[in-house]
Amino acid sequence: MAAADNLDEALRQRWSDTPFPAGKDDDLAAFGAALAPGNNIVLTETIRGTREQVIGQLVLLPGAATLPPAARPLLHIHASLAGMSMYRSGIAERIRLSSSVFQNALEGIVITDPLGRIIDISPSFTHLTGYSRDEAIGQTMNLMKSGRHDVQFYRDMWAHLLEHGRWSGEVWNRTRDGRIIAEILQISSVKDKQGQISNFVGTFSDITSLKDAQAHLEKIASFDSLTGLPNRGLLADRLTQALSQAQRRDKLLAICFLDLDGFKAVNDTLGHAAGDALLREVARRLNETVRSGDTVARLGGDEFVLLLADVKDVDELETAVERVLRTVAAPYDLSGRMAQISTSIGVTLYPLDDDDAEALLRHADQAMYRAKQDGRNRFHMFDTDYAAAHHERVLQRDRLRLAVEQQELVLYYQPRVALRGQRVEGVEALLRWRHPEKGLLAPASFLPDIEHDDLICGIGAWVLREALAQQRRWREQGVTLAVSVNVAARQFLDPRFMPTLETLLAEFSDRPEGGVELEILESAAIEDTERMVKVIDQCHKLGVRFALDDFGTGYSSMSYFKRLQVNTLKIDQSFVKDLLSDEGDRAIIEGMISLAHAFGRDVVAEGVETPEIGRTLVRLGCSLAQGYGIARPMPAGELPGWAASWQGEAGWRFPAD
Repeated sequence: MAAADNLDEALRQRWSDTPFPAGKDDDLAAFGAALAPGNNIVLTETIRGTREQVIGQLVLLPGAATLPPAARPLLHIHASLAGMSMYRSGIAERIRLSSSVFQNALEGIVITDPLGRIIDISPSFTHLTGYSRDEAIGQTMNLMKSGRHDVQFYRDMWAHLLEHGRWSGEVWNRTRDGRIIAEILQISSVKDKQGQISNFVGTFSDITSLKDAQAHLEKIASFDSLTGLPNRGLLADRLTQALSQAQRRDKLLAICFLDLDGFKAVNDTLGHAAGDALLREVARRLNETVRSGDTVARLGGDEFVLLLADVKDVDELETAVERVLRTVAAPYDLSGRMAQISTSIGVTLYPLDDDDAEALLRHADQAMYRAKQDGRNRFHMFDTDYAAAHHERVLQRDRLRLAVEQQELVLYYQPRVALRGQRVEGVEALLRWRHPEKGLLAPASFLPDIEHDDLICGIGAWVLREALAQQRRWREQGVTLAVSVNVAARQFLDPRFMPTLETLLAEFSDRPEGGVELEILESAAIEDTERMVKVIDQCHKLGVRFALDDFGTGYSSMSYFKRLQVNTLKIDQSFVKDLLSDEGDRAIIEGMISLAHAFGRDVVAEGVETPEIGRTLVRLGCSLAQGYGIARPMPAGELPGWAASWQGEAGWRFPAD
């Protein structure tokens, strides 16, 4: 609401331009007098727009003068004029605002005629596409066609636009400099008063960076970052598709599970960078070996999976797998350092193995472990008998975990004696399982099932602690004995082994000097000799002795034996039991004893059953022995009494040194 004086002045300024009906001079003069300075009036009139909507009020405030009858029409005319003026002002403001939006919008804007010819573009259109206004006007949107969409794509777009009046979606377009960009595009139709399309208006934004980021995230989610191969998630999708295709085509699908032989030794010896380079080269070779429609995936570590589709028969499969074996086994040049590995492959064939995707991978994995057991660098086909046995081993492993929790494991001790000195030299700690249903079980009946499982590391740590604790209890009873403990290869090479050993030795620091000996199998030592040598050296620094068990059953050699700084060589019982009747075994034992003496090692014969075998061993130069003929493994509580009685057994008394 304006002040009265200002309103009066505004009306006076409009007075001379306002037409009045003829013959109303008196009323007009009276109205003019009413508007004279100093007089106030009271009258209102609604100001309306072109569509009769209320947009304001014209108000005359109360005064002393009396208004003539013509005042109301006059005021109505002025209200109409004010309404039109305000409407025109609003239109001008909206036009100015629309123009500002068009000129300053970040999105590209393009306006076309009904035939799709460009009649106007926004500055952002030029910024995003590189086309100037002069270059774009008169052209169609084909100007930016990328070639990534087929004809049907555009047909569907225009059909939807004409039917619904708008279309939105993602398109790939080409900029003036040839770049392909991704756009989010919206197109709307504009109709005239007759309802006919007069224009199309398109707005778009460049989302190329978002698409690139999306593609990168999809690659991270679906592909192995080291090798670029499909990872486990993408493999699952590919396998599901391959199974469907095999069903439709009535073809065989081979699922091959690969595990590299000797990769860990390369990784530990040459370093992780060399190991990564080796994995990348394996991935490259595998990709080059299979067909374009096949899949090579990496599950992690040194495990790979091949999906070989459209296999005609088993002969064709064997040819393909043999080619993979040869390819992987070829030497590798890792920045000037040569390495050589092989692979063990497990294979299952669908639909001969008619199971789901998860089970098929599991079957191929089981077959791969069978290939490992059979000697490595080979493949093994999945079979149901082996699968059933594997299932039993899994159940056994789970039951053994429960046995650990329920303290069903115990240690028995087998004495090791000096044949000439008639004394107990020490004991070997041997694991037993007090099974609630099956009774006392020897380690051969359950340890092989966990040879490659972390469970064996936990059990091994328990055995070592229990043996050291028992050694302390015997000393408290006045019996001092060295204790020998078997260590599995997986436990021995586990990074946690040395910290665990150091902690235990610190806890049992009152042990007798040289009273702890660790036994490792010769076959396990050969598997990763470099790592074995390092760990043995660390153990020697802690005062721990080492024995090489089952010597002669592996790949013994002079250089190998020299590198392993063990204190004791144990002759396997397979040679000892026929010592008296087999000249070959006798010759082997003589050679072993001579080798051990040459390198300053002690020698222990296992499996000694009779005094006659003992006397022969003494004559050959081996005076340390253990076996059932001397004593069977026994509970810890029985050993002190047995040790006292052993010294008096005449049958085992040999001349002292």
